[in-house]
Formats: sequence, structure tokens, C-alpha cells
Amino acid sequence: MAIAVLHALDSARTQWYHITAIVIAGMGFFTDAYDLFCISTVSKLLGRLYYYNPSTGKPGKLPVNVNNFVIGVALIGTLSGQLVFGYLGDKLGRKKVYGITLIMMVVCAICSGLSFGSSAGSVMTTLCFFRFWLGFGIGGDYPLSATIMSEYANKMTRGMFIAAVFAMQGVGIIFAGLVSMILSKIFLNMYPAPAFSDSPADSSHVLSTQPQADYLWRIVLMLGALPALVTFYWRMKMPETGRYTALIEGNAKQAAADMGKVLEIEIQAEQDKLAQFKAANEYPLLSKEFFRRHGKHLIGTTTTWFLLDIAFYSQNLTQKDIFPVMGLTQKPEDVNALREVFETSRAMFVIAFFGTFPGYWFTVFFIEKLGRFKIQLMGFFMMSLFMAIIGAKYHDLKQNKFMFGTLYGLTFFFANFGPNSTTFVLPAELFPTRVRSTCHALSAAAGKAGAMVGAFGVQYYTLSGKPGVIQKAMFFLAFTNMLGFFFTFLVTETKGRSLEEISGEDGGGDHEAGTQMTGTNTSATTATPY
Repeated sequence: MAIAVLHALDSARTQWYHITAIVIAGMGFFTDAYDLFCISTVSKLLGRLYYYNPSTGKPGKLPVNVNNFVIGVALIGTLSGQLVFGYLGDKLGRKKVYGITLIMMVVCAICSGLSFGSSAGSVMTTLCFFRFWLGFGIGGDYPLSATIMSEYANKMTRGMFIAAVFAMQGVGIIFAGLVSMILSKIFLNMYPAPAFSDSPADSSHVLSTQPQADYLWRIVLMLGALPALVTFYWRMKMPETGRYTALIEGNAKQAAADMGKVLEIEIQAEQDKLAQFKAANEYPLLSKEFFRRHGKHLIGTTTTWFLLDIAFYSQNLTQKDIFPVMGLTQKPEDVNALREVFETSRAMFVIAFFGTFPGYWFTVFFIEKLGRFKIQLMGFFMMSLFMAIIGAKYHDLKQNKFMFGTLYGLTFFFANFGPNSTTFVLPAELFPTRVRSTCHALSAAAGKAGAMVGAFGVQYYTLSGKPGVIQKAMFFLAFTNMLGFFFTFLVTETKGRSLEEISGEDGGGDHEAGTQMTGTNTSATTATPY
């Protein structure tokens, strides 16, 4: 059943408003990535500042459990925020809760940098408290940005637009490294390392940490508030999506008026057709009908995102510990604190710029040509292959830094020209409008559960210092990626079809297509009239 406002959205030519929506939603993801990954550039600095023990004569280091919690607490918050805001996005509207996520990110990014306390433990506790709530706000951005972009886009460029929003995550990771690198260089020039003193213990501490470094990590964290603050006004000016207004609120006239203004066309309000449409799609999320139609897809999106994020976040959050092995940074004992931040940030920037960033945009440019399914399969397979090679040839690669860096960068490239992008796109397309935000949230939360496995499990293991840990970790991640490859067969291709056709809301039979791998329109032969 064709409803005018939905048809207008699906067939609309790409225009300036679509680009504006990509930028507005994308800046949220830029902020998300910056806030989540900038902590990796300064976590070693926190150890030098707050956990120095003069008796060791070595630079301070965060205890493993403290390091894991500082790195991973935002992921716990993100998982919680995804579930809460995803549900609210379906119940209250996408726009009503969209601004709340940005406010939380602004306030908590600033407060993270202002973390206080009379002891190292209290400073870390305060920092973790605010980073939890920062993650909570970040979590809301996942289902809301994906849902809003999918519901605004036309059916021929929808995947490209959603992927472009998510690609801003790559830009955020680059800026996390770039900002930390620039600021640490400025601090280095202003506060060069003092000369050694006579006492070995004292000289080690002098070399290890300039007192002014305490300002550096705070500034890096607080700058995460800036892009979110700039974006807030424009988010509040966005109208509610036409699909939410029409299919959930049941207001065909308002949906036609809002989308007609946005698309600069006149759209007919069809309240009678809309009432029939809604009556045919009233089944709740927790129902046999939902699981008959969409259960296989939901299992597919949750499992693949979970498995992908084990590898993706293990890579990103532990790369500071792999950089010395690759020869990209010096040993902590050989550099002062600010120099270590500079080298870690520079290495992160290089890997992100040449490996991570291009992968996102390859997905943007090829997703409508190759399709989501093929890109996801290819990405999982190539990640598994390169990680297995790193694990098998680890000792040889330690002697060949260029080859090590190339293989390591390729794992990032195929993560992003692969499942890291497509696991974000698919849940925004496969499910009915009424539960789209919630289903995306469930899928994303499964991903963050995988990220926590990476942050608290894989990272803990790699920091244990046992022989061969990085090799074993690479083999484990290669295995999880191969599992992701096989679980991808639970999802279906979505390119070139309307959201209602994909979900079966228009009376089509795609929900029965199961693991159909092509973009063929099946609704023509299975449609049942209302």
C-alpha cells in the first residue's frame, strides 16, 4: 500500500537537506569517537601522574584493573544509553530525545576534564563516574542517528547516507590522535624535560613527568564537548521524521506538511490509508509475530555486531601497547611523559589516517554497488586473515616494522570497509518503524557488550605480560571474526528497497525471505491486500 509521504521520501532526489542531515547526525558520531578513543592517548599519562612509586625508579603505570576501568567504563555507559535512548526514541519520538544525548556529552566531557580528588584513587573514581555518563549520552546517538538518517533518506542512497554518518567516527578517531599530538607538542615546547638530578629515583621521576602534564589530559578530554555544543542548535531545528509522525503518531497531515517543507514539494495527506497501514502492523516487539517476521534478522544483527566489536575495540584500545612492538613509540623508560603522549598520539593518528579512515569512506562509496551483505562478509574474512597472519608470523614481524604496521593497518581498513560500518547500517533498515530505534539499540548494545569483552578481557590479557599474549590474542580475534562471517548469513540484503518493503510493513513478504542475499523485490509476488 503506497502512502504518499513515504513514497515521496523514497523517491526524493538528493538535495541540500540530506547533506545537512548527514552533517548534523555525523557530528554526533565525530564527538562519540573522539570521546571514546581520546582516553587511549592519555591513559599512560594518568599512570605517570598518579601512580608513580619512587622505590621502583620507573615511570608510574596505571594498575591493570584501574586501566581497564578508566578505558572501559564509558563502554558500560554506552551500552546502557543505547538501550534507554533506543527505547525512548520509539516511544517519545526521535527528535525529542536527540538533543538530550548532546547535552549529556557536553556536560560530562567537561566534567571528565575537571575530575577532582585528594588521592589518585579518588581522581580516577571521579573520572570514571563522569565517563560513564558521557558514554550514556554517546549510547543514545547510535540508534537515534541511524534511525533518523534511514527515515530521511531515499531508497537508492539510504545505505550511503547512513554509512556517511557513521564514517564521521573515523574522523573523530583521527582528531583524537591529532588533537592529543598537537597539544602534547605544544606542552613539550613550553615545558621541556628537566635535566637529571643526582638521585636515580628522583631523576627517573623528573624524566617521567612534567607537572604541567596534569593540564594536558584534562584539556584533551574537555575538548570533546566542543563539536557537540556546536551541533546542538541544528539538531533542535530538525523536524521529526515523516515516518515516525505518520506511522507511529498516526498524523498523516503533519507528516505531509513537515516532509513537504523539507523536500520542497507538495505531499498529499492520506489519513485513511495510514489507518489501514497502522492496523496491519500493530504487533509488539515481544510477540510471536515479531519473531516470526524478524527474529532471524535480530539474531543476525546482534551476534555480528557483538563479534565485530570484540575485535574492533580490542584493536583500538590496546594499540597503545602494540605501538612499541611495532617500533612506532619508544619504551616508557626512555621518554618523558609528554613525549610519550606525543608519540602515542602520533602513532594513533598515522594508523587511523592510513588504515581506519579510508575504510569508512570505501564503504560509503561502494555500499550501494556491492551491497551491505557482500561488504560485511568480505570485511570479516579479511580481518580474520590478517589477524591470523600477525599471530602466526608475530616474531618475524617484530623484525619488520613496516610489514607489521601494514598488516595491522589493513585489519583496521577491512573492519571499516566491512562489518564496523555495515553492522551500523543494517539494523536501521531491517526492522519496522515502530521498533526500529529499539532494535538498532539492541544490536548496538550487543556490540558494546563485545567491546567490553575487548576492554576488560582481551586488554587485561595483553597487559598481563605473559609470553606470547599478543600472538594468542590475535588468533582469538581471528576466530571471532570468522564466527562473524558465518553469522552474517542470518541477515538479508537491503539495498534498493524501501524500508517498508524490507520490513514487510507494506504487506510484502521480505520477513519470510530469511537469508535472501540479493536485492530482488519479493513483495510483488507475496503481497496481500488489506
